[in-house]
Amino acid sequence: MDPSPPAPRTALLAGATGLVGREILQGLLADEKVTVVHVLGRRPPALRHPKLLSQVVDFAALPALPAVDEAYLALGTTIKVAGSQSAFRAVDFDANLAVAVAAQVAGARKLGLVSAMGADARSRVFYSRTKGELEEALSGLGYEGLVIARPSLLVGDREALGQPERLGERIGEQVSRWLRPVIPANYRAIRAQDVAKALLRAVPTSRGKQVLLSGAMQ
Repeated sequence: MDPSPPAPRTALLAGATGLVGREILQGLLADEKVTVVHVLGRRPPALRHPKLLSQVVDFAALPALPAVDEAYLALGTTIKVAGSQSAFRAVDFDANLAVAVAAQVAGARKLGLVSAMGADARSRVFYSRTKGELEEALSGLGYEGLVIARPSLLVGDREALGQPERLGERIGEQVSRWLRPVIPANYRAIRAQDVAKALLRAVPTSRGKQVLLSGAMQ
């Protein structure tokens, strides 16, 4: 007897206007098994699609969310853009955790997170510590499947997103390209598209906690 086809899925995405979030959104919309994609953001994505339902929200006071099967967290900023460590944490920790909790209440059993290389709740570096603390908090929620992507330096078209070019990223990308043969895989610059694809492959069938290191996603 042939195995039954995969069941249709409903997905939730927070952070669809970011570098990786945009690629996750494109992948979900292209997936024939995904019937609806609910997007949460501080502003709506420019993209329009029959499967896309966008909702502008205040992440500090989320409304009840629609029923979903899986959720993806791609919210993120920088301390420079946010203006302070507390403002950075409000996005990278508080907002992501709030969506994860609300999505679980809405029925999500699988969760994917865009984290960062070096995430460690005991790190002395504020950025890495915040990322690690979020990973630990999500691990404690009891999702059936949790997939954490830890990319190194992200490469993508920020100009197309209306974001300023980051000089450090451009320099890092060039250095990574020139020295690629001698740079360990986990430290090479990685395309945002590759991170999104790795999450989209792993999340729907995930069980337990899985960490995707940068080298494995390239």
